[in-house]
Amino acid sequence: MRIILLVLVAGLISACNCEKQAQSDFPEQFVGTWQLISSDYHSKDSVTSNMIEGQEMIKIITPTHFAFFLHDLKQGKDSSNIAYMSGGGTVAYKDDTYTENLDFCTARNWETHAFHFKLELKGDTLIQQGVEELEELGLGDENLLLIEKYIRTEE
Repeated sequence: MRIILLVLVAGLISACNCEKQAQSDFPEQFVGTWQLISSDYHSKDSVTSNMIEGQEMIKIITPTHFAFFLHDLKQGKDSSNIAYMSGGGTVAYKDDTYTENLDFCTARNWETHAFHFKLELKGDTLIQQGVEELEELGLGDENLLLIEKYIRTEE
């Protein structure tokens, strides 16, 4: 009986160490709170800004999770520009690819999708780029390269 208990405890400790190891593989320089400063879709023929004047968005990244929050700056009092969107889920970082697994989102049809990006840090600016699979989500005729730039917020 003791042997079985020892094997179970050893297995549990090993599982915990593996999770800690996976967390430590996430690049610390990307952890933080980031404010979106530009968001552009690149198609075959053009570049289109995804930013809307009078709105702001932040993203919070940890070694295991991410969350984003977008809202209008007039707290819903300007009926021509009312906006609120949020979402979040787990993250993974492997072979220089950052993956956001969207578990929660106010745009419910985006939930359960994984989004893959390359991340680059230039000073206090985080550049995130990847192909957004809009065709698969039923949101467009082609998949588009999305390039977003964020600035680190004060802690």
